[in-house]
Amino acid sequence: MIPTEDASARKREIEEKLKQEQETLSFIRENLEKSDQLTKGMVSILSSFESRLMQLENSIIPVHKQTENLQRLQENVDKTLSCMDHVISYYHVAKDTDRIIREGPTGRLDEYLACIAKIQKAVEYFQDNNPDSPELNTVKARFEKGKELLEAEFRSLLTRYSKPVPPILILDAISMDEELEVQEDVVLEHLPEAVLQDIICIAGWLVEYGRNQDFMNVYFQIRSNQLDRSIKGLKDHFRKNSANSGILYSPAVQTKRKDTPTKKAPKRPGTIRKAQNLLKQYSQHGLDGKKGGSNLTPLEGKDDVLDIEIDSYIHCISAFVKLAQSEYALLAEIIPEHHQKKTFDSLIQEALDNLMLEGDNIVSAARRAIMRHDYSAVLTIFPILRHLKMNKAEFDSTLQGTAASTKNKLPTLITSMETIGAKALEEFADSIKNDPDKEYNMPKDGTVHELTSNAILFLQQLLDFHETAGAMLASQETSSSAISYTSEFNKRLLSTYICKVLGNLQLNLLSKSKVYEDSALSAIFLHNNYNYTLKSLEKSELIQLVTVTQKKAECSYRELIEQQIQTYQRSWLKVTEHLTDRNMPVFQPGTKLKDKERQVIKDKFKGFNDGLEELCKIQKGWAIPDKEQRDFIRQAQRRVVSDTYRAFLHRCANISFTKNPEKYHKYRPEEVEEMIGRLFDTSA
Repeated sequence: MIPTEDASARKREIEEKLKQEQETLSFIRENLEKSDQLTKGMVSILSSFESRLMQLENSIIPVHKQTENLQRLQENVDKTLSCMDHVISYYHVAKDTDRIIREGPTGRLDEYLACIAKIQKAVEYFQDNNPDSPELNTVKARFEKGKELLEAEFRSLLTRYSKPVPPILILDAISMDEELEVQEDVVLEHLPEAVLQDIICIAGWLVEYGRNQDFMNVYFQIRSNQLDRSIKGLKDHFRKNSANSGILYSPAVQTKRKDTPTKKAPKRPGTIRKAQNLLKQYSQHGLDGKKGGSNLTPLEGKDDVLDIEIDSYIHCISAFVKLAQSEYALLAEIIPEHHQKKTFDSLIQEALDNLMLEGDNIVSAARRAIMRHDYSAVLTIFPILRHLKMNKAEFDSTLQGTAASTKNKLPTLITSMETIGAKALEEFADSIKNDPDKEYNMPKDGTVHELTSNAILFLQQLLDFHETAGAMLASQETSSSAISYTSEFNKRLLSTYICKVLGNLQLNLLSKSKVYEDSALSAIFLHNNYNYTLKSLEKSELIQLVTVTQKKAECSYRELIEQQIQTYQRSWLKVTEHLTDRNMPVFQPGTKLKDKERQVIKDKFKGFNDGLEELCKIQKGWAIPDKEQRDFIRQAQRRVVSDTYRAFLHRCANISFTKNPEKYHKYRPEEVEEMIGRLFDTSA
């Protein structure tokens, strides 16, 4: 059982907690009642506020709608007034722009174009809204007038500021291609920058708004004239300065043996001119009364002019390419892209036609010269043809996009030059073979014939242009094989041609040598010509070309030379045959000779003396220009005759065949050697 005291305490504790809980419950109830009262008050306030808002809204919305309508009406009124002002302005455009249009665009292009734009908009407005109004005709007329003045300004600016390019500037631009060092490009400025921008602006407007392409015709006509004047100015400048200075220069005439395009072209005046002088005199005078090419007098004045003409034409070809490229660059800024090629084609026609006509004239002149058997004309063709072919790739690139007739002009000229050049080469070879044997035309001293010197000189020119000459010959080949277009094939063709000329020359010289009655002089003549030919081939490196198809050419010439030396030496047999043992009497020392035997010895002495004197007299007037060969032949002959004469004198030393031995023993061996040593010396 729980003690009574503890139970009472526990009961009191529970009662106290119950009392506290009751008090808490009462507090909560009171607070809930207050909260309900506050909530009711708030709901009442909100209901009142909502009622007032509804009343306000019902009052404001009608006012707002009325205000919005008023604002819309105001905006419509403003827009209407603005449109009216805009429309009215179109009726005043003609009047407002009259002064500016009449005065033209000069000096105020931007302002002028702005006026034109206003007029154009007025035209569009009246066309769309009132096509029957008189104002449309007025603004249309004003627009056409403005366009005409713009076209006139375009022409005026081009005409006023388009000038020929100065020759010095063109030469500087051309010379840039010949320099190996990297340098700043020479700019050919055709128009001032400000003027160019005005022209570009006008051209753009005429294309976009003017619907007019006539300005393109104006452009190419004016620029075409300036291009042609630039080239003619260069030609006149070059001729004048070349004539005054005497310095002839052509980028196509080079001393290098390798006939390939190069950047820098060394100067070498006079080589072609010298060859032309000799060959012209050969063809025109038939070698009359001259011993050899070295005695010819060059026709300096005439051929100086020819050199200048060739160099001038070559410079003009290079100038055309450079100027045409700069013209296209200028045109590309002004002319619409889809019209550029056609306009450029028209622009270059006059200058290109003049160049091609000049080239055709050169071909025609060469053709006429060849008909007169003046084969030096081909030497005019060589430098020009080589320069044309060297520049053909750049030429084609420059003319890319032009008409086929334009692009074919240069290839046609090249073909004409190759054809006439090949014809000249073939006819020259035939002329060497068929040159007549004229007794009065033969060198009296047996020296080198003019035909030989001319032929060699001509071939030496081919060496300077071996690629061009080879291609010239190849162009006439009918074979379609690809090998026909290779450098090696062309080289073989040229080698074959040179060998043909040399073969024809050899046959002709052999025929000419028969004109001489003296076989020894004939041998000296052939020796001199063969030796001159061989030495010339070796000195000029022509021998390398010859050996392409004739490996033993050098040996063949040396054999021919040796044969002629031997033939010449046989002429002395009629002198030395008197010194042989033939018919020599047999005797014993101390035995007295018979009269007949003494006479035999006397005849031998007399025959030797007379023969020696006769040959020395005759052969002293003959010539062997090559000192080395001259000394060799003298020495060999001197040794043979001297040795034979000494042996004869030794045999006759103890023979008493006459009472006057000095009458027959006229010359000592040393004197004989001295006489032979003076052979081939016309000054002795």
